[in-house]
Amino acid sequence: MENSKTLASRFREVLLDGKWIANTNVKQQIMDVSFEEANQRIGSLNTIALLTFHLDYYIGGVLNVLEGGPLEIRDRFSFDMPELKSASDWGRLRGQIIEHSELFAQHIEKMSDEQLEQYFVKKDYGNYRRNIEGIIEHSYYHLGQISLIKKLIRTVKTS
Repeated sequence: MENSKTLASRFREVLLDGKWIANTNVKQQIMDVSFEEANQRIGSLNTIALLTFHLDYYIGGVLNVLEGGPLEIRDRFSFDMPELKSASDWGRLRGQIIEHSELFAQHIEKMSDEQLEQYFVKKDYGNYRRNIEGIIEHSYYHLGQISLIKKLIRTVKTS
């Protein structure tokens, strides 16, 4: 269980409350982003809203497996975000990623070392540990993008 607690802690660091590696986390970066900023496009970069959706798509999809359901997500749909039409829609998306992230971390914490080494859905996908570590790394990658896009948007506003 020590391994699962370490993985859950690393997951929470990047998504919910950490500051160790990046000195920030996804929750901190998105909570003060307005609806307009979340949807503002800078050149060909993804929007903050779309990156938030993309992260939650994978977290929610793997969470479904951790809760005993099937793996229903597909890479090709990971950027198919429904249009956000209001600040309420953006608030729901932010709330959803935070809720999914906390539930995800709670499931990780409960896993035994043996469970972490079991195949994730099927042999081709590797084990649970590899998939959880992949989500952590994927989240850091997009955290960097969100942070930079946010800085670009706010720099343009003040210029």
